[in-house]
Formats: sequence, structure tokens, C-alpha cells
Amino acid sequence: MDNRPIGVYDSGIGGLTVFSKLVKLLPNENYLYFGDTENIPYGTKSREELLTITHKIMNFFKEQNVKAVVMACNTTSAVAYDTLKEDYDFTLYPVIQTACKVIADMDEKKIGTLSTEATANSHAYKKQLQKYNPALEVFEHGCSGKWVEMVENHSQNKKENEPILREHLNVVLEQNVDKIILGCTHYPYLRSLLTDFAGKDIFIDPAEYFVYYIAQDLKNNDKLANKKEYEPKFFVSSNPEKFKNSSEIFYKLEELPILIKR
Repeated sequence: MDNRPIGVYDSGIGGLTVFSKLVKLLPNENYLYFGDTENIPYGTKSREELLTITHKIMNFFKEQNVKAVVMACNTTSAVAYDTLKEDYDFTLYPVIQTACKVIADMDEKKIGTLSTEATANSHAYKKQLQKYNPALEVFEHGCSGKWVEMVENHSQNKKENEPILREHLNVVLEQNVDKIILGCTHYPYLRSLLTDFAGKDIFIDPAEYFVYYIAQDLKNNDKLANKKEYEPKFFVSSNPEKFKNSSEIFYKLEELPILIKR
């Protein structure tokens, strides 16, 4: 057994879609969540910028003596994971690479993805899905950074944002895909709005497969905790008040996150 904490991070509150599922599935674990609110959004940043940012986050988790880090961020999973995976002695769980192992086994012929521009440009979903199922067709589409902003700012229900959602969704629907992966951890919160324009069963939230893989892997490696020593701790790189208020759509924080400048 291993009672060291599990680190979880994202550019903001989006990773809480993964975090909340993890807490429900593995309630005895000790968790640290880092929201890099100073550098949001990640989707428009260069590879070099993302590597610098992610190294700083990993070094923070290393200082906290974590046993694993959950990369609850599609963009850095796509761009930074292959570079980072040999640099640290704790386990890294990247959302794209992990979820694709399961999704590729689905009985589908063509899958679309909605993600940030950086994730789409990396072709990470296509590479990973076809790694496990070479016959699978994959169409990737990068969305406007406003998709993330809608969730962070609680503005997704404003009428003027509807055309932005419809525009990007239609690009993928026109490809006659069987399923659409919501390839950014912020996007599942937009699911109820997206289903106004497409059937709800067409959308895949990778987090649903991701957390079960993590739980099984920790069990297989005898790294599950046998004692919950403290409630989850939250850290941000800027604006803890906004993070706390925005987070309530995913997970209710009892107190303000700790501000950490890296």
C-alpha cells in the first residue's frame, strides 16, 4: 500500500471533471490538485511553452512527494507526455494515451474529436487510436479557445456563444462520424448544450475510461492507499477566488486554494 498523494492538474477547472470521478472511485486516496490559472488557455501555446509549463508543475508535485500524477489535460498529454515520462520517478497517467486504449476497442468505424488547437495539431488522438486499431478512421478538429473560456467564466449559457459551439460541432458532424470524443477536460461541461445539436449518445468523455484505468493500475502495482490522511488540497497559480467560484460546477471546495507562484 502507498499513502503518498496523487497529483492532478489542468490549466484551470477543467481537470476537475477527472478529479471528481477519481475521488468518487477512490475515496481513500490523498489528493493534490493544481490549476494553472495563470497560463490558461494551454491550447494556443507552443510546444516549447507547454514543456516549460509542465516541467514546473511536475517539479511542484515532486516536491510534494506524490506517487503519481494524473495529466487531466489533453493538451499537455498530447504535447508533453513523451518528453516528460522518463524524467520523474512517479507514475504519469496521460488522459489521451490511457483513454485511447479503451476507446479503440469500441465497435466504431469513424471517430471525430473536438479538442484544443494544440491537441488537434499534434494528432495525438489519431496516432493513439490507430495504434490500437489501424482500421479506425479519425477526424480531428481544433476548437476556438472560447470553448474553454465559456466554462471558466460560466458564460456558456449566453445566447451569443451558441454559434461558436454549433460552428465547430458541425465541422465534425459533416464527416459522418459514429462517435465524437470531447478531447478537452473542459468540454464535458458543454455536453448538455452540444446535445441540442446532436444526439447525446454520440459524445465520449475520455475521463470515464481514464479513471477506471488509473484505479486498476494502482491496484495491480500495490499502490492503493489504505488510509485517507487529509481532505483534497487545491493549489492555483493565480486568482484563487475565481477558481473556487468556477469550480462549483464540478466540485465544491471548502476553502480557497493555496496560491503558488512557480
